[in-house]
Amino acid sequence: MDQARIVPGKATPRGRFPHFRRAGDLVFVSGTSSRRPDNSFVGVTTDEMGTTALDIRAQTRAVIENIADILADAGGSLADVVQVTTYLVSMNDFGGYNEVYGQHFDENGPARTTVAVHQLPHPHLLIEIQAVAHLPATAPAATTVEETP
Repeated sequence: MDQARIVPGKATPRGRFPHFRRAGDLVFVSGTSSRRPDNSFVGVTTDEMGTTALDIRAQTRAVIENIADILADAGGSLADVVQVTTYLVSMNDFGGYNEVYGQHFDENGPARTTVAVHQLPHPHLLIEIQAVAHLPATAPAATTVEETP
Protein backbone atom coordinates (compact mmCIF):
# COMPACT_ATOMS: atom_id res chain seq x y z
CA MET A 1 0.00 0.00 0.00
CA ASP A 2 1.59 3.25 -1.13
CA GLN A 3 0.11 6.51 0.05
CA ALA A 4 1.16 10.15 0.16
CA ARG A 5 -0.83 12.45 2.39
CA ILE A 6 -1.15 16.01 3.59
CA VAL A 7 -2.56 15.79 7.12
CA PRO A 8 -5.61 17.98 7.86
CA GLY A 9 -5.09 20.38 10.77
CA LYS A 10 -1.29 20.53 10.37
CA ALA A 11 0.71 23.38 8.82
CA THR A 12 0.51 23.17 5.04
CA PRO A 13 3.85 22.18 3.49
CA ARG A 14 5.76 25.13 2.01
CA GLY A 15 6.27 23.26 -1.24
CA ARG A 16 4.72 20.52 -3.31
CA PHE A 17 5.33 17.54 -1.03
CA PRO A 18 3.26 15.52 1.46
CA HIS A 19 3.57 15.37 5.24
CA PHE A 20 4.30 11.68 4.80
CA ARG A 21 4.59 8.98 2.21
CA ARG A 22 3.98 5.33 2.91
CA ALA A 23 5.90 2.75 0.90
CA GLY A 24 4.96 -0.74 1.99
CA ASP A 25 5.70 -1.08 5.70
CA LEU A 26 7.66 2.18 5.89
CA VAL A 27 6.30 5.67 6.49
CA PHE A 28 8.61 8.53 5.52
CA VAL A 29 7.79 11.77 7.36
CA SER A 30 8.96 14.87 5.51
CA GLY A 31 11.12 17.41 7.32
CA THR A 32 8.95 18.81 10.10
CA SER A 33 9.31 22.06 12.04
CA SER A 34 7.52 23.80 14.91
CA ARG A 35 5.28 25.71 12.47
CA ARG A 36 1.62 25.86 13.40
CA PRO A 37 -1.29 25.80 10.91
CA ASP A 38 -1.57 29.62 11.19
CA ASN A 39 2.11 29.89 10.10
CA SER A 40 3.31 31.05 13.51
CA PHE A 41 6.04 29.06 15.28
CA VAL A 42 6.23 27.40 18.69
CA GLY A 43 9.33 28.56 20.57
CA VAL A 44 9.39 32.10 19.20
CA THR A 45 8.65 35.15 21.34
CA THR A 46 9.06 38.85 20.63
CA ASP A 47 9.28 41.40 23.43
CA GLU A 48 7.92 44.97 23.46
CA MET A 49 11.18 46.22 21.94
CA GLY A 50 10.89 43.83 18.99
CA THR A 51 13.66 41.50 20.15
CA THR A 52 12.97 37.92 19.12
CA ALA A 53 13.93 35.01 21.37
CA LEU A 54 14.10 31.46 20.01
CA ASP A 55 13.72 28.45 22.34
CA ILE A 56 15.28 25.18 21.12
CA ARG A 57 13.53 23.12 23.81
CA ALA A 58 10.06 24.42 22.90
CA GLN A 59 10.77 24.02 19.18
CA THR A 60 12.09 20.47 19.62
CA ARG A 61 9.05 19.49 21.69
CA ALA A 62 6.70 20.95 19.05
CA VAL A 63 8.53 19.21 16.19
CA ILE A 64 8.29 15.83 17.93
CA GLU A 65 4.60 16.45 18.71
CA ASN A 66 3.97 17.37 15.06
CA ILE A 67 5.68 14.15 13.95
CA ALA A 68 3.55 12.19 16.44
CA ASP A 69 0.39 13.77 14.96
CA ILE A 70 1.49 12.96 11.41
CA LEU A 71 2.26 9.35 12.38
CA ALA A 72 -1.11 9.05 14.12
CA ASP A 73 -2.76 10.01 10.84
CA ALA A 74 -0.77 7.19 9.18
CA GLY A 75 -1.91 4.76 11.89
CA GLY A 76 1.25 4.81 14.00
CA SER A 77 3.03 6.53 16.86
CA LEU A 78 6.49 7.65 17.95
CA ALA A 79 7.10 4.07 19.11
CA ASP A 80 7.16 3.06 15.44
CA VAL A 81 9.97 5.45 14.50
CA VAL A 82 13.12 3.60 13.40
CA GLN A 83 15.26 6.48 12.09
CA VAL A 84 15.43 10.26 12.48
CA THR A 85 17.60 12.89 10.89
CA THR A 86 17.74 16.20 12.72
CA TYR A 87 18.89 19.48 11.22
CA LEU A 88 20.06 22.16 13.67
CA VAL A 89 20.98 25.67 12.59
CA SER A 90 23.52 25.75 15.42
CA MET A 91 25.24 22.93 17.29
CA ASN A 92 25.15 25.29 20.27
CA ASP A 93 21.51 24.13 20.56
CA PHE A 94 22.45 20.44 20.69
CA GLY A 95 22.18 20.22 24.51
CA GLY A 96 18.63 21.61 24.68
CA TYR A 97 17.53 19.54 21.70
CA ASN A 98 19.09 16.38 23.13
CA GLU A 99 17.42 16.96 26.51
CA VAL A 100 13.91 17.13 24.99
CA TYR A 101 14.64 14.32 22.51
CA GLY A 102 15.60 12.11 25.47
CA GLN A 103 12.14 12.67 27.00
CA HIS A 104 10.62 10.88 23.99
CA PHE A 105 13.26 8.36 22.90
CA ASP A 106 16.01 6.31 24.54
CA GLU A 107 18.71 3.83 23.50
CA ASN A 108 16.00 1.41 22.34
CA GLY A 109 14.53 4.04 20.05
CA PRO A 110 15.34 5.08 16.52
CA ALA A 111 18.74 5.36 14.92
CA ARG A 112 19.61 9.07 14.78
CA THR A 113 21.77 11.47 12.85
CA THR A 114 22.08 15.14 13.80
CA VAL A 115 23.73 17.66 11.52
CA ALA A 116 24.23 21.42 11.51
CA VAL A 117 22.91 23.31 8.51
CA HIS A 118 23.47 26.87 7.37
CA GLN A 119 19.78 27.77 7.56
CA LEU A 120 16.23 26.42 7.41
CA PRO A 121 13.25 27.76 5.39
CA HIS A 122 12.41 30.49 7.95
CA PRO A 123 14.76 32.56 10.13
CA HIS A 124 12.81 31.64 13.29
CA LEU A 125 13.46 27.93 12.84
CA LEU A 126 16.23 26.37 14.89
CA ILE A 127 15.40 22.74 14.10
CA GLU A 128 13.79 20.43 11.57
CA ILE A 129 13.42 16.67 11.86
CA GLN A 130 12.57 14.03 9.29
CA ALA A 131 11.64 10.53 10.37
CA VAL A 132 11.09 7.01 9.09
CA ALA A 133 8.62 4.72 10.85
CA HIS A 134 7.98 1.01 10.43
CA LEU A 135 4.24 0.39 10.27
CA PRO A 136 3.41 -3.07 8.96
CA ALA A 137 0.70 -2.83 6.34
CA THR A 138 -2.53 -4.44 7.42
CA ALA A 139 -2.74 -7.91 6.01
CA PRO A 140 -5.87 -8.64 4.02
CA ALA A 141 -8.52 -10.59 5.88
CA ALA A 142 -8.15 -14.32 5.47
CA THR A 143 -10.85 -15.93 3.43
CA THR A 144 -12.29 -19.25 4.40
CA VAL A 145 -13.03 -21.72 1.70
CA GLU A 146 -15.67 -24.23 2.60
CA GLU A 147 -15.14 -27.72 1.34
CA THR A 148 -18.01 -29.51 -0.22
CA PRO A 149 -18.33 -33.25 0.32
